[in-house]
Amino acid sequence: MEFAVLAQAMDQLESTRSRNQMVEIISSLFKKLSPQDIQYSVYLLQGVVAPPYKGIEIGIGEKLVEDSLSKAMGYSEKEVESLYLKHGDLGTVAELLCKGKKQTSLFSTTLTIEKVYNTFYKIATSTGAGSHDTKISLLIDLLANATPIEARYIARLPIGRLRLGVGDPTVLDALSLMHKGDKSDRELLESKYNLCSDLGLIAKVYAQDPSSLSKFTMVPFTPVRPALAERLPSADEILEKMGGKCIAEAKYDGFRLQIHLKGNRVEIFSRRLERMTEMLPEVVDAVRNELDCDEVIFEGEALAYNEATGEFYPFQQTIQRKRKHGVEEKSAEMPLKLFAFDILYINGEDVTHKPFTQRRKLLESIIPKDSKTLSLSESYLVKSSQEIEAHFNDFISRGLEGLMAKDLNAPYIAGARKFAWVKLKRSYRNELSDTIDLVIIGYFAGRGARAKFKFGGVLGAVYDPHTDMFYSIAKVGSGFSEEQMSELEKLLSAIKTKKPNPRINSIMEPTYWVEPKYVITVTADEITRSPVHTCGKTGNSPGYALRFPRMIGDLRTDKRPEDATTVDEIIEMYKMQKRTEVSSEGEEV
Repeated sequence: MEFAVLAQAMDQLESTRSRNQMVEIISSLFKKLSPQDIQYSVYLLQGVVAPPYKGIEIGIGEKLVEDSLSKAMGYSEKEVESLYLKHGDLGTVAELLCKGKKQTSLFSTTLTIEKVYNTFYKIATSTGAGSHDTKISLLIDLLANATPIEARYIARLPIGRLRLGVGDPTVLDALSLMHKGDKSDRELLESKYNLCSDLGLIAKVYAQDPSSLSKFTMVPFTPVRPALAERLPSADEILEKMGGKCIAEAKYDGFRLQIHLKGNRVEIFSRRLERMTEMLPEVVDAVRNELDCDEVIFEGEALAYNEATGEFYPFQQTIQRKRKHGVEEKSAEMPLKLFAFDILYINGEDVTHKPFTQRRKLLESIIPKDSKTLSLSESYLVKSSQEIEAHFNDFISRGLEGLMAKDLNAPYIAGARKFAWVKLKRSYRNELSDTIDLVIIGYFAGRGARAKFKFGGVLGAVYDPHTDMFYSIAKVGSGFSEEQMSELEKLLSAIKTKKPNPRINSIMEPTYWVEPKYVITVTADEITRSPVHTCGKTGNSPGYALRFPRMIGDLRTDKRPEDATTVDEIIEMYKMQKRTEVSSEGEEV
């Protein structure tokens, strides 16, 4: 199918903020395409050429796109740069230059979806000597044969600025609408997507034969989307929710990892399903040589520690292990201890359907008791709220993040947030002492003492998986070091936009909007109701806001924007907070 069909759909998506309309536009597009073109289109609509776990990124900077536009359209580099400064969008620049193209290819061809996808895949995988020239040559070829509207999206794709706002839930709904005429297959599609983490592949298989989705099974080296925890404010409520007894497990503050082993091969994936194998050599060696099984997928939390004292480092030091260079040196300086807490697959069998107690026994059977690197997570069977409180206080006193309560009989539910796991971090007393993960959706220019940093704070949002949107909740202006302010201004200025991304819903306007890409962790005094922010806002009722928010630590590079705190979580935290505004004597405080 011609790429013009996809480009036209992209244009329609860019001009609407209605998620229902977006679903209809994508569904109508899919009906026109072959299953293979649907797979390519799913990737291109999200600005990628492969699922994240494959680690294949297009990897082209703005300057390279500007150079390619200059050569493809017959304009000087200064003319291209001048237009970019004026419009602030290389897509718009490409469209304008294409309309007034000064040179025309003698052998122009009509672009197809397959041609565009395959070219970007070649660009992404081109390495070594001469790869820079190869990338430019390939991009020039696309731009030289593009129509103005096609050029708009071809120029935006490699720098991650499509401005379409198409998230996973929108694509899943569109696939169901394409085949069923409604969203009734969304749950089925999502359950299979959770097993393979490849939305393009799911789309292709579903388009070919929806019944064949039943053949999807868990396999090593294809990461599973991780199960997520709910939160409750007290031991009493946790015990009631768990039916009178549960497992109390230490909650570690490190890298959440998914480890895959088959034969001699080991692969490790982050919470974001990014491949991290080469970054963690000691974990790879321990898994390969110490596990008592041939084939397994399990999860654990890795923390950096001081070998001399046995002390575990905080997350902001552990995250220094996420690096491509100097890995061996950092591994020696800051080795990791991996605490295994769940198992998903062993020796050819998917065990996620088994109750947690059985999965725990399987996990215990393969983790060595005398390993320097591997250990079982610390856990206890508890039958009273007093026991939960005792273990919680013990974990906190040892510098851990809190406690995870687990339902004894619950299966592992991939990609879902359920009450099978409940996290208890800190009580809600005089202040909101639990942390919140926010997506940066904009930033403010620096004033006064901060003018030299060109950075005065960020506009933060939370995520709503029901609408696949980000809703503002706080202007965060404190907690930043001078180094962080400089670094954030550099990172955010590279992704700023003139208009908010279609997935952003905000009344407050920052100095600059940015693509929803980076996640930060904040703490605040409390959650309040506010008409200024859109989180949880319905009709004329006010939304929710954070009072005196401040950033803690650095960017959460281990989390995707969709891993941020959700609107539902904020509302529940607000309710918990209100419940604890009554003192133990029953008096208002």
